[in-house]
Amino acid sequence: MTNGLYFEDAHVGQVFTSGTQAVTAERIKSFGAEFDPQPQHLDEETAKASPFGELVASGWHTGAVTLGLMIRGRAPGWAGALGAGLEQLSWPTPVRPGDMLRVETEILEMRPSRSRPDRGVVKLRSTTRNQRGEPVMVMTHTILVLRRPATPPPA
Repeated sequence: MTNGLYFEDAHVGQVFTSGTQAVTAERIKSFGAEFDPQPQHLDEETAKASPFGELVASGWHTGAVTLGLMIRGRAPGWAGALGAGLEQLSWPTPVRPGDMLRVETEILEMRPSRSRPDRGVVKLRSTTRNQRGEPVMVMTHTILVLRRPATPPPA
């Protein structure tokens, strides 16, 4: 038995809301140093000379926080979910130290998979917002989820 939502358990228009996660200056700098070593992600002094004028999180850091919040925030989660693609991604507002992020994910489209009858294709829009409700990341993405197994008729 697989835990979580099957394709048949969800519907277009359904919204999932995650918990929250704080973004600290230390995490911004650590992520930036390892994965996106640009001045605005490394320390407060060098960030002053950046286009942002202050320390901000990498968009990829915001994406990593978003994914973690989405996975932890959809109790019990999707059954057998697999990422299938990313259609659109934007970072309309920078994430700053002290921001508290949450994710709202809406189901936009659903259809049974044509090539994998045990799966459904679900198109989602996930909007990550800060504590002021401002969108800091918006993405449209597709996942494959398990369909509910057929139950044999009682004997």
